[in-house]
Amino acid sequence: MKKIILCCMAGMSTSMLVAKMQRAANEANIECEIYAVAADQLKSNLDGANAVLLGPQISYKLPEIKQLCNKVNVPCDVINMLDYGSMNGARVLNFAMKMFLEPAD
Repeated sequence: MKKIILCCMAGMSTSMLVAKMQRAANEANIECEIYAVAADQLKSNLDGANAVLLGPQISYKLPEIKQLCNKVNVPCDVINMLDYGSMNGARVLNFAMKMFLEPAD
């Protein structure tokens, strides 16, 4: 089972997107655990994670969070603003899956 973490400032704004991603995963028969955490709680939630996605509103934290994720070999990136704004759970799920299924450059 894959573990995908969505990270925003308080862990609240991503909760709707988490639900839409989980629905898309269920419809595609993809076993994964998706949840949101606040940026300051990410470190304690990284164990077993396969991907970390940042809400566009905290994209400025990418270097800091990427450094944290690199220490435990977890890919990290920012969610596309249009996909985030439209709450396109299927596209964000697909983005996360590409992060951990394709080798890093």
